[in-house]
Amino acid sequence: MKKDDNTFVLQTVQPGLAGLMDGSVSTLAPIFAAAFATRKPHIAFLVGVSAAVGAGISMAFAEGLSDDGVLTGRGHPFRRGVIIGGMTFLGGIFHTLPFLLTNFHAALITASIVVGLELMAISYIRYHYFDMPFWRSIAMVMLGGAIVFAAGILIGAS
Repeated sequence: MKKDDNTFVLQTVQPGLAGLMDGSVSTLAPIFAAAFATRKPHIAFLVGVSAAVGAGISMAFAEGLSDDGVLTGRGHPFRRGVIIGGMTFLGGIFHTLPFLLTNFHAALITASIVVGLELMAISYIRYHYFDMPFWRSIAMVMLGGAIVFAAGILIGAS
């Protein structure tokens, strides 16, 4: 990779991927726990929106305050914070939107499909930009997502 490519990956792709992974995975448990506990898509939607917004803000500040970017070469902290915060929000909101459907089962199935697509996108980004073997990337990302997904279902069903 050329220096410009390395800089792009380090300063744009890496914080974007970290945000997408955090938003996609960390919001799964609360959304699906709320869905299974209440069987009300609107409640799951509200929990999902609040989790996506809260996680996006939290990750933006965490990244923006972590270092000044000079020593690590990671770029300006404000830019990284915006990227990671925005991608965290997007990762959390995508599988929240299906809970706008009024039918619980349709919302659950649609949200589950969206989660699978999100995890595939994360796997592809890891494969494409970080030279991770594709099937290994899928296995690792799906395992993490499945564990959090199962935790949300178990918590919500209890």
